[in-house]
Amino acid sequence: MKNLKRQWKFIVVLITGAVGLISQFALHSKSLFSIGNLQFPVHAIIIDIIGILMAISLLLEIFHDWKTGRYGVDILAVIAVVSTILIGDVWAEWMILVMMTGGETLEDYATGQANKELRALLDKTPRIANKLVDGKITEVKVDDLQVGDTVLIKPGQQVPVDGQIVKGTSSFDQSSLTGESVPVTKNPGDELMSGSVNGDVAVEMKVTKAAKDSEYQSIVALVKSSQAQPAKFVKMADRYAIPFTVISLIIGGVAWAVSGDATRFAEVMVVASPCPLLIAAPVALVSGMSSMSAHHIIVKSGPTLEKLARAKTFAFDKTGTLTENQLIVDQVVTDDKSFDQKELQSLAASVEQQSSHVIASSLVKATDKDLIHPVTNLKETTAQGVEGDVDGKHVKVGKLSFVAPGHEKLNVTSTAVYVSVDGKFAGYITLKDKMRPESSKTIERLRRQGAEDIMMLTGDHKQVAEKVAKEAGITDVRSELLPSQKIQAIKDVPKHLRPVVMTGDGVNDAPSLTAADVGIAMGAKGATAASESADAVIMVNDISKVNDAVAISKHTMKVANIDVLTAIGVVIIIELIAFTGVIPAFWGAILQEVVDMITISLGLLAKTKPSDKQFGLEEK
Repeated sequence: MKNLKRQWKFIVVLITGAVGLISQFALHSKSLFSIGNLQFPVHAIIIDIIGILMAISLLLEIFHDWKTGRYGVDILAVIAVVSTILIGDVWAEWMILVMMTGGETLEDYATGQANKELRALLDKTPRIANKLVDGKITEVKVDDLQVGDTVLIKPGQQVPVDGQIVKGTSSFDQSSLTGESVPVTKNPGDELMSGSVNGDVAVEMKVTKAAKDSEYQSIVALVKSSQAQPAKFVKMADRYAIPFTVISLIIGGVAWAVSGDATRFAEVMVVASPCPLLIAAPVALVSGMSSMSAHHIIVKSGPTLEKLARAKTFAFDKTGTLTENQLIVDQVVTDDKSFDQKELQSLAASVEQQSSHVIASSLVKATDKDLIHPVTNLKETTAQGVEGDVDGKHVKVGKLSFVAPGHEKLNVTSTAVYVSVDGKFAGYITLKDKMRPESSKTIERLRRQGAEDIMMLTGDHKQVAEKVAKEAGITDVRSELLPSQKIQAIKDVPKHLRPVVMTGDGVNDAPSLTAADVGIAMGAKGATAASESADAVIMVNDISKVNDAVAISKHTMKVANIDVLTAIGVVIIIELIAFTGVIPAFWGAILQEVVDMITISLGLLAKTKPSDKQFGLEEK
């Protein structure tokens, strides 16, 4: 709503100028009245009324900012508008209003693309549940479920609320909640989290928590809470506000005192109008955002670039972020000299070829097609494994207790499937997350770009997380974390290591993305809760785009700072010239337009390519 009001201000000022021109030149407006030497024709009255209203509006915003401890350069704009009104230079006044409201509109354009953070998350919130009453299914609203109710969860359905299985065994995909890359088998008595997705077998669950207290709904609440308490951040232009304002007022005050003429103060204030300072950063930021878009990165607000440029800590989710959310064969270990590794993998993949389980499909995909043979007498035991006949051999693949009872003491810490042939334990195959090929280089480049701490935040098991972290080059590993613990890890980052950038892709990452100073989502697969909650979204399946985002941000802020300092320097020089009285207010406003054009031209340089050093391609 505030942005809409600011845009309307710009439109009103443009319309006022058009009406003023028509009144002055087409209708030859005459003065309605005069005060001393000041004449008040129709066009002057129209522009003065708008100028006074704008000045009042600005004053109200200034008072509000002062209450929150923010001091900007808007006070100079108010003084400039009031000064031009008092000396009767309406077109100088109008030009100040154009650049002032135009700068606000441009800034709004750079920062007004968000406000959609919760849509995807809320759209996926479970709303309907299959309640069992006397053996009959009744559809009810999730919010109406009570603790102790029994709910039927069909294959492929989302768990509506937290509960406990009372009947049935099935695998549940919890990757979007915990980051675990492999579905987890749940048996009677095991706990289920709302938001997890059932596999192939229907189960009955007893409700243990009401909807408002369940895991998925808690994630929604965490996102709202993180948005309600955004990190404090001072915009770049405001950092120069106080010294620039003080210098300008001193020059204007001394000019008035030396000349004894209040007009001299007004002339200095006109050229001191902060339009170039207000417009410098937004133009550079819009240019930077455009450059981001060309690199397949969508940035939702200008301040995101400011924070990214100064970021010192980078946090990454594991599954789907550093890894490709796909398992690959790690080791093939044989326990029977009758089989070599190639044959063992061939037998296991042949039996698994008709299974839709993620481990089975990953194993089949990792095996040469010529090694996958026909299978007969195929039989699947739910949540245990599969068995069948391949080339005259009876092969069982699955859990160790199913494949080879008595070998339970075998200690394998990785994700694994076990194999027996003709009733004899033959070995096992371990699988691991498939690393993105660019992950390790991304981490290395981030350090070159100035990252002081890089950490992994994941809900996956410690051993799996540490293996991935080692391969990626990350030493700070936090594993087995729930969403709330990820947020706490981000909040615990000390002040001297901020801003914090969090990169993730799952529903479980949404709260931590909003809690971080900058949240970056891997959104190549479409709109997710993560991408809706993030400050920036990478639209291609390439994590090295984080490096590009940092490089473009650093380049953009370098350009913006040069632009702002150049604007301040030029304006102060013009103020000193106006000090002598050789620049009338109208021409001072024209000079302001010239400075604005210089400012805009410099700001557009943010669209140029960053240096190799900013990209992290050069050694420090």
